[in-house]
Amino acid sequence: MKKAYVFPGQGSQFPGMGAELYQSSSKAKELFDEANGILGFEITKIMFEGTDEELRQTRVTQPAIFLHSVIRARVTEDFAPDMVAGHSLGEFSALVAAGALSFVSGLRLVAQRAAAMQRACELTDSTMAAILGLPDEVIIEVCAGITDEVVVPANFNCPGQVVISGSIRGVEKACELLKAAGAKRALILPVSGAFHSPLMEPAREELKAAIEGTSFTAPRCAVYQNVTAAPATDVAVIKENLIDQLTGAVKWTQSVNRMVEDGATDFIECGPGKVLQGLVKKINNGVTVSGL
Repeated sequence: MKKAYVFPGQGSQFPGMGAELYQSSSKAKELFDEANGILGFEITKIMFEGTDEELRQTRVTQPAIFLHSVIRARVTEDFAPDMVAGHSLGEFSALVAAGALSFVSGLRLVAQRAAAMQRACELTDSTMAAILGLPDEVIIEVCAGITDEVVVPANFNCPGQVVISGSIRGVEKACELLKAAGAKRALILPVSGAFHSPLMEPAREELKAAIEGTSFTAPRCAVYQNVTAAPATDVAVIKENLIDQLTGAVKWTQSVNRMVEDGATDFIECGPGKVLQGLVKKINNGVTVSGL
């Protein structure tokens, strides 16, 4: 039996997140208070008392989810993963939980990532859409056939659920073609930009410099990274994959399948919400899923 801990990404936030952790653990309180100082604003106030809308700001959402996930792992006494993975932003949480990054370095990188992504979003009108009920190959083929606009598969979440990303016209065009190809639904998402697409290149360049200037160490267990869906323990490989993640697709289906191939029997979601528990079950209903 092998335990795989998985860490959620943007979209898992909720008002009040982390308040119970803060009140129940002195260690958690210390880390949350330290985070306020590092970020330069009182993120705990927004997490514990803020509205949905306040929590949806990228500069808040990403560090909030990271903090909830990492601090939850830190205060769990028997936290001993055999492998870890994180969905998009969650990859940073996974790296900290596995000891490849310090808490402070991880939080700083997440804050820089959020700011860089926000700036990249402001450069181009762009969006994302969820495509339901089509094989991955069809979506890949349709997106590749659109050459006059930017549109790419961005998140392979589970069989029959893929998110595409790109320019507004590119995504709209792809949605029309994918519906014609038999998609059950093609839903434009309420996001501020085209995450995990070539339109994030300015953010990738910005984050690249930050990642290259940050100290990493070999993780305690393998980290299954988004862009390769393969286990990594080598620091140079981890950094390279982390840089490529902003413009590359999140291969979540492939990552979970590879973890199962490598012996994972229990998947534990560490962080806010239950999104990943649902996705893991859809990818492989033979494994055990739970949350911390």
